[in-house]
Amino acid sequence: MRDPGGEGGGSGDKISKSEKDQSWIPKIIKKRLCTTFVEDSFSNGALCQCGGARDTHASVALGDFFSSAIVNHWDTAQHSSEYPTDAFGELQFAGASKRHSYFLRLSWDTPPSMVYTLMTAHWGLPSPNLVVSVVGGEGRTKVKTWVREVLRQGLVKASQSTGAWILTAGLREGVGRCVGEAVRDHATAASSVSLNKVVALGIAPWGLVHNRQQLVNAQGSFPAKYYVQNTTRDSCCLDNNYQAFLLVDDGSVGRRGGETGLRAKLEDYISHQRTGIWGSGSIDIPVLCMLVSGDISMLERVDLSLKTSMPWLVLAGSGGLADFLSDVLENLSSAPVVQSSGEGEGEAGPSVDLKDRVAERVKKHFPAETEPDKQVERVLSIYQNRDFITIYHGEQEGPNEFDTVLLKALVGASKHRASVDASPYNEELKLAVTWNRVDIAKSELFNGDIQWRYEDLEDSMTDALINDKPQFVRLFTENGLNILDYLTYGRLESLYRSVADGTVLYQLLQRRLVERLGTTASSSNPPESPSKVAAENVQSGPGTEISLFEVSGVLELLMGDVCQPFYYTAIGLEQISSKRRALRRASKLLRENSPYRMNRCLYPWASLFIWAVLQNRSEMATFFWEMAGESVLSALSGCKILRELSKLEVETETKLSMKELAQRFENLAHDVFSSCYRSNESRSFTLLIRKSPVWGGTTCLQMGMGADARLFFSHDGVQSLLSQIWWGDMKRNTEVWKLLLAFFVPVLCYTNLISFREEEEHQQEEQGKPNEDGQGRDSDSLYGTTIFSFSDIKHIEADAQGFQSPRSATIKGIPHSHKRPKRPFIVSRWRQFWFAPVTSFLGNVLMYFLFLLLFAYVLLVDFEPPPPAGPSYTEYVLYFWVFTIVCEEIRETFFLGTKTWRQRIRVYIQDVWNKCDLIAVTLFVIGLICRMFKWSYGFGRDVLCVDYMVFTIRLIHIFAIHKQLGPKIIIVGKMMKDIFFFLFFLGVWLMAYGVANQALLYSYDPRFDRILRRVFYRPYLHIFGQIPVEEMDVGKQWDMPCTDNVTLIQNGDEPCRTMYSNWLVVILLVVYLLVTNILLINLLIAMFSNTFAEVQGNSDIYWKFQRYNLIVQYHSRPSLAPPFIILSHINLFIKRNIRKVPSIKIHHFVLQLTGKAANRLMTWETIQKEDFLTAQNKVQKSSDSERLKRMSGKVDGVLKHLTQSRDFDHRLRALENEMEYCSNALSWIVETLAQGSTFKPPRPPPTLRDAFPSSSSSS
Repeated sequence: MRDPGGEGGGSGDKISKSEKDQSWIPKIIKKRLCTTFVEDSFSNGALCQCGGARDTHASVALGDFFSSAIVNHWDTAQHSSEYPTDAFGELQFAGASKRHSYFLRLSWDTPPSMVYTLMTAHWGLPSPNLVVSVVGGEGRTKVKTWVREVLRQGLVKASQSTGAWILTAGLREGVGRCVGEAVRDHATAASSVSLNKVVALGIAPWGLVHNRQQLVNAQGSFPAKYYVQNTTRDSCCLDNNYQAFLLVDDGSVGRRGGETGLRAKLEDYISHQRTGIWGSGSIDIPVLCMLVSGDISMLERVDLSLKTSMPWLVLAGSGGLADFLSDVLENLSSAPVVQSSGEGEGEAGPSVDLKDRVAERVKKHFPAETEPDKQVERVLSIYQNRDFITIYHGEQEGPNEFDTVLLKALVGASKHRASVDASPYNEELKLAVTWNRVDIAKSELFNGDIQWRYEDLEDSMTDALINDKPQFVRLFTENGLNILDYLTYGRLESLYRSVADGTVLYQLLQRRLVERLGTTASSSNPPESPSKVAAENVQSGPGTEISLFEVSGVLELLMGDVCQPFYYTAIGLEQISSKRRALRRASKLLRENSPYRMNRCLYPWASLFIWAVLQNRSEMATFFWEMAGESVLSALSGCKILRELSKLEVETETKLSMKELAQRFENLAHDVFSSCYRSNESRSFTLLIRKSPVWGGTTCLQMGMGADARLFFSHDGVQSLLSQIWWGDMKRNTEVWKLLLAFFVPVLCYTNLISFREEEEHQQEEQGKPNEDGQGRDSDSLYGTTIFSFSDIKHIEADAQGFQSPRSATIKGIPHSHKRPKRPFIVSRWRQFWFAPVTSFLGNVLMYFLFLLLFAYVLLVDFEPPPPAGPSYTEYVLYFWVFTIVCEEIRETFFLGTKTWRQRIRVYIQDVWNKCDLIAVTLFVIGLICRMFKWSYGFGRDVLCVDYMVFTIRLIHIFAIHKQLGPKIIIVGKMMKDIFFFLFFLGVWLMAYGVANQALLYSYDPRFDRILRRVFYRPYLHIFGQIPVEEMDVGKQWDMPCTDNVTLIQNGDEPCRTMYSNWLVVILLVVYLLVTNILLINLLIAMFSNTFAEVQGNSDIYWKFQRYNLIVQYHSRPSLAPPFIILSHINLFIKRNIRKVPSIKIHHFVLQLTGKAANRLMTWETIQKEDFLTAQNKVQKSSDSERLKRMSGKVDGVLKHLTQSRDFDHRLRALENEMEYCSNALSWIVETLAQGSTFKPPRPPPTLRDAFPSSSSSS
């Protein structure tokens, strides 16, 4: 609907965005002008009945004497015509505020759908959860104080909590002014980030607005300056506290009521729209009309609105029509009314007695009414629809519970609208969810009186999930909503389809969807571009909506290679490993009928947790984490997803909130694991290495590493497990010299030089492992044993496989109760020593030192000429050594793990030390090739010399395991970044000084190598104190022979120094040394100090985190180090390819648990999590803020009881007055009868008892 023009030259560029967006308005929206002059008899022909003067009417209107002669009453439909509107755009109140309001002049018969779309889509007003239309209170009548308080403390405050629109006339008079001031005050007091804003919308007659000519501009005003003369007195000027104005034009001038028809139609249209994001709510937008005072002309408006089942709230005591209707509805309720069987003309009318009583009240309240019979009929029609009217005595009840009053008024009306089968409480629940009033839901609906069914809560649960209302999700879950029945794969997909457009998740899902649709299009029609066809197909057709395959693709992007793809089993892609094949298969499956959408979600709480985390919904994600199993791993997974999402997020505020929530989940994982570790150390170790079926077969350690969870890895329990894996079966307090001695003299491992775990521990493990369901085991042993070494993992996994697949074991002839035969002491002790990662690490360190010594010897002593004279035998040994190192790198990259080759290469490249290895090997190969030829022999030797430096620097990685040196390596790495920033500043200053210094010293020097040395190298040496004063200062004697002959200088001779500008050279040298040696060097020291202070405080955490990588690396390495590692490689090749023995080290300490062991471990973890949450809640409840909150709640309750007791006191006083009046009347009757002679009583009148006179006299 936007105008395509305006994209041209310079003038078009100056047009504001608002003007371009709203240039279509005059083509569609119209105004009205009076086209027939109908003389007003009271004005002696000076005015038309439309209110306009004769001079303001066009010649056509004045010349139509025939039509004006026969017309007695002016009608807007007949006597006015439509023209393009000339008042729209933005409105700025001069001197009032800088905030702009929207305004539009429109005809009274404009379609309400067009108006609503304009307000929400083009003006950007948020869709309402409630619309309150305040009727009456117009004009300059004084608003009562309590009505003012009800509007301020009741209506606007309740609207703010629900996100409502308030509709009034929008003028600075009466109720409209009160509402505007209340909205302003509450908006000032509310936080700027509040999501629920009150939208005050003014709907006023165009002809009634003062200074309306300031708004007229055929091209639109952006903004229009609107001047108000006196802001203290009531007037018909527009109120600056309203966000938008609809100025309804019916062609009249200075008359009220012209906006009534459009306003009623707009209210009715809004009441049929859906609440929530993009209309995703479970109910239509509730609309409530609120009557404040008013005159009798509004009876027609009330009657017509009630016939469309529009609920009304009448403020009794506010005066005018409101008091009249409350009197009729409350005092005539006992009158007999003939109930009608249906609507329409066949409806039976009320009794004559009721008509008379209504007529009496009309005369009483409106004595000047000229058409009482007509008004009586309208009142009777209203009386028959009295179920939609709620009477509110605001003067007595107070404004505090006004939101509850609104809710009950809407629910009361919806009960009468609802069908007989529907539960009467469903509408109340849906309204409470829409307004996010969980307190009302708890007190009124979930107090134990109502038995809720699953069908009643289903729609409201979806509404609460999509619109981020976690308290309602918790409430529904606690009150009978079974999440297993609720969450199917189809519903999960619908939740992902409700993601807001501007989020990163939406963009990622759409990108995956386009990829899938592009694959579908290319397979069906190869010549066309996939992206083009995908863009066309994204609009409609089967399988073109977001599915679980796109969700799986997004999770794979965020989770990386940590876990297997999600939801592949549900879709039917579990057997496909290739990404391209999976894409084609998914495209084919989703084009057809997808039966998986009806299946229950396998892990509902985890799926909802992922959905909430992807949308960065903090409170809802935390609740789903509490409900989901595997709490430690779930928290680490949420941390991983959020940290990856924050890297893709552009907005700074959202990025920070994601990082905060990620840190919160890491803290939860750390705290829950602390609780587990304190409870049982062995089970907590099993928890860390257990393979999770929920999170794609990953473990806590792998997920924590992927999530960069340094705090989690610094936990004592995690470090204890890593230390025990590192030392294997040896005790952790073994000295290093003992390991070195046993390494060179292997026989010593059979002595008591090195302490190993006691044999009793092995016997206990052997008794506990083979039969997992044995009757003789205790409950602790059912959780698996602690994994200390490679051999333990091998045994446990072998036994687990035997337990998991008894059928296959029986087929192969192996009985289920098969026990691993015990190895001889010589073999077992040998394996215990050499299979420990610490032994493998020590062997690699020693052999690497020997390798560097051999490399240095070859470079310095034994580097012979190219063939046939060389290389020497030691150089051949060096080549073979590097070859074995390359073989080990290839094995680590391509033959370790279960990932695809592409994933393995990606993981390998991500590691910094692997990049260093790659550079070292590449340089070695280049140097080796070049040294074999005479023409490149020298270059090859130079490359090998540089390569030696790279191999030596690689030695730093070895010290990462050391507790003191490890953190220092991290500090050095951080400081390298500081050096790069410092070099940037230094390079700028060095180049500035170097060029200027060279140009001042030598007027002409064409040698490029000499220029480079003197421009860059010489100033760099100045920093370290090497200043050639004789060369710089011409006052000093310089022994270098020089010449001024240009020809000789061009041939390479030294040019002489320039004498006259040498004073400037000395000044520049002083300034240069001052800046570099004092300013920049101290800046570098300050940067280093800051980095050191930051990292040193967390150095222990950093070191513990990077230690895991080293332990994983050496745990998976063969025991022998290069060059002897080639024997291990040959052994592995024979095992894997010839003997077909499956690898067990392919999994880095991963334990597969099934059956009772897995269930009991999960139950134990859940109990620890619940204990932790209980302790956390206790701490939170004992805090001062919570105590104050509870105290304020109690004080509110006491005040409520005091208010009720005050009401009782008022009622008792009123009752006493009535009793006193009755007693006086009875006394008067008795006295009158006693004095009369017509009636002779058979007995004397009764006398008062003694107690009554005393009490009455005291009163």
